[in-house]
Amino acid sequence: MSKTEGGYWKRFVRRLTSDVAELDADDLSDRSQAGGAQRASDCRCGQEAVVLGRVRSVELCPKTSAPTLEAELYDGTEGVTLVWLGRRRIAGIEPGRIVKARGRIAVRDGRKVLYNPYYELQNTA
Repeated sequence: MSKTEGGYWKRFVRRLTSDVAELDADDLSDRSQAGGAQRASDCRCGQEAVVLGRVRSVELCPKTSAPTLEAELYDGTEGVTLVWLGRRRIAGIEPGRIVKARGRIAVRDGRKVLYNPYYELQNTA
């Protein structure tokens, strides 16, 4: 058996024995790296980062006089919260959408955050 055949069978068996969430996380992680983005788990506070993943949730937070729109982006390794200050809604930012975001990583309540990130909506295919 050649080296590539062993790799094929290993991947095949893994796909048969893994749960759907684990396979989805692997696919997201692969897509993120193929899209030229960093893995969210590798990003550090203060670092300029590009992340690519699926929006899990979107929430309007009217905590102060200025509203904030928050979206949780998951890339298969870890989540990053995208926060747009002063926004109530952004067309295309919705659960299930693939988004590539760029900005400086901050940490809020122990979670990674990008404030007012530059973003690109990606094709879901």
